[in-house]
Amino acid sequence: MKVQHTNRLSQENSPYLLQHAHNPVDWYPWGEEALQKAKNENKVILVSIGYAACHWCHVMERESFENEEIAKIMNEFFVCIKVDREERPDIDRIYMDAVQLMTGSGGWPLNCFAMPDGKPFFGGTYFRPNDWVRVLQGIQSAWLSEKDKVEKVAGQISEGVRSNELIEVKSELKPFDLDDMKSGYENWQKDFDKLEGGNNRAPKFPLPGSLQFLLRYYHASKDRSALDHVVLTLDKMAAGGIYDQIGSGFARYSVDAIWKVPHFEKMLYDNAQLVSLYAEAYSLTKIPEYKRVMEETLDFIDRELSLPNGGFYSSLDADSEGVEGKFYVWEKSEIESVLKEDAEWFCEYFGVSEKANWEEGNILMISADKNEIAKRLGISIKQFDEKVKEASNKLLSKREERIRPGLDDKALTSWNALMIKGYVDAYKALGKQEYLERAEKAMHFIETNLMKGEGHLFRNYKDGVSKINAFLDDYSFTIEAYVALYQASFKEDYLIKADRLMKVVMAHFSDEKSGMFFYTSNEDPDLIARKMELLDNVIPSSNSSISKSLFVLGIYLEKETFKERSKQMLANVYERMLKVPSYHFNWGQLFFYLANSTYELVIMGDLAMDEKQKIESLFLPNVLIAGSLTESELPLLKNRYVANQTTFYLCKNRSCKIPVTSVEELLDQLHEEFKYI
Repeated sequence: MKVQHTNRLSQENSPYLLQHAHNPVDWYPWGEEALQKAKNENKVILVSIGYAACHWCHVMERESFENEEIAKIMNEFFVCIKVDREERPDIDRIYMDAVQLMTGSGGWPLNCFAMPDGKPFFGGTYFRPNDWVRVLQGIQSAWLSEKDKVEKVAGQISEGVRSNELIEVKSELKPFDLDDMKSGYENWQKDFDKLEGGNNRAPKFPLPGSLQFLLRYYHASKDRSALDHVVLTLDKMAAGGIYDQIGSGFARYSVDAIWKVPHFEKMLYDNAQLVSLYAEAYSLTKIPEYKRVMEETLDFIDRELSLPNGGFYSSLDADSEGVEGKFYVWEKSEIESVLKEDAEWFCEYFGVSEKANWEEGNILMISADKNEIAKRLGISIKQFDEKVKEASNKLLSKREERIRPGLDDKALTSWNALMIKGYVDAYKALGKQEYLERAEKAMHFIETNLMKGEGHLFRNYKDGVSKINAFLDDYSFTIEAYVALYQASFKEDYLIKADRLMKVVMAHFSDEKSGMFFYTSNEDPDLIARKMELLDNVIPSSNSSISKSLFVLGIYLEKETFKERSKQMLANVYERMLKVPSYHFNWGQLFFYLANSTYELVIMGDLAMDEKQKIESLFLPNVLIAGSLTESELPLLKNRYVANQTTFYLCKNRSCKIPVTSVEELLDQLHEEFKYI
C-alpha cells in the first residue's frame, strides 16, 4: 500500500511510534537530533506522549495529527517529538508533572510545549481540532512576542518539577508501630464503596497493590473490615464487565462505579498484579471463584500476550475498526445463533438484552444468581459452571472471527517481571508446576534478550532489538521476580542474580544524601530533572519495590547494610504513608515486615520441595521461606541439613522454635503464631 507521508518514526520499533510514522506531522523520536534542531532553529518543542492502547491518543491522531492543514502549522513552528510513555517513563514523568503543576490534572495523550532546552511552559491532554489549532497559534505568538514571559514560566515550572519530590531525610529511626497505621486506615475506609467495592467514585481502577496491603492489614490487625472490603471488591470485579467473561483477563479500568463498562484496553501490568492479588486472596479465603479467575487470566496471557520465545507482550488496544470495545460486545441475536437452546439462560446470567446494555452492544456481566438458574435447569452448581465454560468457549471461537484489537508487541522488562511474579504466586497458591515452569521460561527470556554482561538490563525488546537502558523499576521488579523464583524453586542461583542486579542499582541509581534511588541511571543522558518515584499507583513505585527487596535480600544473604538502607527509606516516607496509606501501599508491605516482625521458615531435606508446597499455599505474608534438598552455604541454611530427614525451622528475631520433622508439627507452630492457620 502506497503511503503519502513517512517521517522519522518509521525507523523506530515502538508500536505506538510506528502508528504515527505516516502522519503528515514531521515527527521525531526523542533524541539528540530533535533536541539539537530545536536549539539550532530556536523553535519551541512539542512533546506529545501516549501509548499504543490509548483510545484518546488514537482519536487525537485521527482528528489532528492526520490533518494536513494542522500538520503544516505544527511542522512550520515546532519541533514535534513523539514519545511512547511505556518505553520512556522518565520523559513522561517530567512532562506529566509539569502539566499537573500547570493544570491540576493530567492523562494521555499528553501534549506539552517546551523551550528549545526542554523546559516545559504549557501543556494539556486531549484537544479538539479547533482548540488544538488555537493552542498552536497562541504558543507561537507568545514565543515570538513574549519570550521573556515564556522563559520565566518555564523556569518556574522546571523548578517545580525538580522540587516536588524532595525527601526529608530522617536522621533518627523510630520503631515502626502497627498502632500508627490505624488512623490512616480509618481515613481510607471513608473512601470505600460498601456496595460495589473499590473506592466510592468513578472511574474505578483495580489498584491491586492497595488490596494486597489490606490483606496484610487484616493479617496484622485482625480487623475483619479490611478483608471484607477486599472480598467484596474481588467478587464485584470478577462478576463485572471489567473482566472479560468470554476470553478472560481484565481491562484497565471501569468508567462507571459498578465495574460494568470497561475502558477496554488490556494491559500486561494490570493482569500480572491481579493474578498475584487473586492468588493471595485465594490462599487466605479459598473462595473457588478466585481460583477460576486466576487460571482463566493466565490462559488469556498464554493465548494472547505471550511471545513465542518466552516473554510477554505489553497490551491489547481498546479499539478495533476504530470503535472502542467493538471486539468484545454482543448483540443478543449473535449469542442466540451460536448457543441456540442454551442462549436463554446464558443471556439471563450475563445480563444480555435485545436493547443492549451499552451503546455499542451488550457487555457481558454476571447479573443473576447461578444457584437459582441451576435449580431451574435441574443441575448442580458444578454442572452449571461447566455449561457456562462450554458456552463461553463457543462464543470465544466465534469472537475470533472478528477483526482483533491492535497488539502492542513490544516487551518491557518491568512488566515482564511483574508477570513472572504473577505466575509464581499462582504456582504457590495452586501448586501447578506448569506455572513455575512458565515463570522460569520468562525469566530466561529476560536474561537472554534484555540483559547485557553481568546484570545490566535493557528496558525494551521488539523483533530482536533492545536499545533503551533500563530504569529503576526494571531492576526492582526483576529483583523481586528473582526472589520469588528462589522461594518457589529453592534454586540459589536466583538469589545470586538478584544480588548482582542490586549491586548495579547501588552503583548507578543511588542517592547517597537521602538513601533513596533515582529513577534513571547515572549512565544515561541528563534530562531537566532526575526524578524519584515515591507514590504507589497502579504500578507500585520503584523506590518502594527496591526497599522491600533490600530488606528481603538482607535477610536471605545476611547483609545488614541492605536492611538498614531499607529501614532508612521507609523512615523517610513514614509520615506520608501513615497519612495516605492508599498511595503508599507497597511501602506498607515493607512496614508490615518491620512492624509485625518477619519470620524465616527453613525447610531442609530430600522432601523439602514437596513439603514446601503444603506451606506456601497458605497466606503467610510475614514468613520468608528458604530451603534446600542438600547441604547449603546460604547463611539461613548453613549447618541445618540432616541426612534422610526433612526438618523445619521457624525463626524470628534470631530466635528459633524447636526444629520439627512434620508439616503437622509446623502447622501447630504457625497456628500458635498466627491463630487463623
